[in-house]
Formats: sequence, structure tokens, C-alpha cells
Amino acid sequence: MIKTSIWTRILDFISPRLCVVCGERLSPTERAICTVCMMHLPRTNYQFCSYDNPMARLFWGIIPVEHVAALYFYEPHSEAASIVYRLKYSDRPDIGEDMGRLMASEMAQGHFFDGIDALLPVPLSRKRMRQRGYNQSEMLAVGISQITQLPIITTALRRKHFVKSQTTLDRRERQENVEGIFELKDDRPLRHRHVLLIDDVCTTGATLIACAEQLRAVDGIKMSILTLGLTNS
Repeated sequence: MIKTSIWTRILDFISPRLCVVCGERLSPTERAICTVCMMHLPRTNYQFCSYDNPMARLFWGIIPVEHVAALYFYEPHSEAASIVYRLKYSDRPDIGEDMGRLMASEMAQGHFFDGIDALLPVPLSRKRMRQRGYNQSEMLAVGISQITQLPIITTALRRKHFVKSQTTLDRRERQENVEGIFELKDDRPLRHRHVLLIDDVCTTGATLIACAEQLRAVDGIKMSILTLGLTNS
């Protein structure tokens, strides 16, 4: 149960917080989304079959992965899609932390984090960091870490440059768009560890594959993948 102070209740009275999905007023114990919208998120439940599910099959034969899951199915322009949109474009890093905590709590029900040593959020380019002020994937990792106590690694991998949006591209174009955009800076925090790659949305897996291609040469590394949303195509 989330504890709230008297100051939180006063601030909620003066400036009510609204659910990022339905726009209704949040109670003092609710975070980014209200209880009703949280219950109605179209969950994948892949934490209970994290070795073999439709998302995991996106990576089979391309990169070696252990566990693969997403919290919910992401449909562009749906009400639930506003969670990702507000996280990325509305200066709301708190949404990432809130959803990260929800992801961690629900994934843990399927023992998803068993054997994982560290969290590795997909890095942003410097241009995007300047524009946004934060990395949405790192905010998700912060929330997950608060529940799991797993450390977050942000110094090992670098995004070399900004590429055009993946939104309108097909699978082949997405792969070409992100080819070679990541660079391994320091493999020492990754050696002989099982790292969990964190991203906001997985569509074809192209960005995550580009990350993993740089990581697979690290001595003794194991990789798993967790995203907030999975495009249901």
C-alpha cells in the first residue's frame, strides 16, 4: 500500500493529479494511472512463459536471449498508448518510475528476475537527451530497481547518433535505420553478468537487436529483455 503524507493530500487538493489514460482525478494512493485503467491494461502475461512467447520469437536465431517479456500490448492511438506518449513527450519522467514499479511487481509474479544481475536501459542519443531531459527507458529502470534492488548500468553502452523515427518504417527499414547506432564503451560492468535490457516499446525488436549485437561480444554475458509495451501486430 502506498503511504501518503498530509502535504501530498493538500497538493492533490490544490492541483489534482490526473490519470494519463482516462484523465480522471487520481486518488492520493494512485500514481500515473488510476486503478480502473491499470486493471484494464491489455497485459501480455509473458512473464509466465518468458522463454517462449511471440515476443521472444522476434529474437530467436538473431541474438541469444534468456527471458523476454512486455507488460502490455501497445496499440498506437489507443487510450493506453497515451502512457508512452506522455512519458516521452510531456516532461513526465515520474510516469516512467511509476510504470517501472508496476512492471517489476507484475513480472516478479512469474519469477522473471531470477538470475538477473543488472538493468541496462537502452540509451538515448545526446540530441534526444537535450530535447527530452531524461531517458524514458532509464526512468522505467529506476522504477524497476526500486522494487528489485537490481543495479542500473548506464555507462557501458552509448548511442552514437540520432536516427529518424521508426514509427512509419517496415521491419527491414527499421533494421537498416538502427544499424550501427550503438557503441560499447566499457564492458567491465557487464562481464559474466546476466543483464536485462529495458526499453519503452518493442515493435519488430530492431533497436533491441542493435543493442544486443554490441553486447554479445562481452565475455560471459547473458541477456534478457523487458519492455513496457509490445506492439500487437
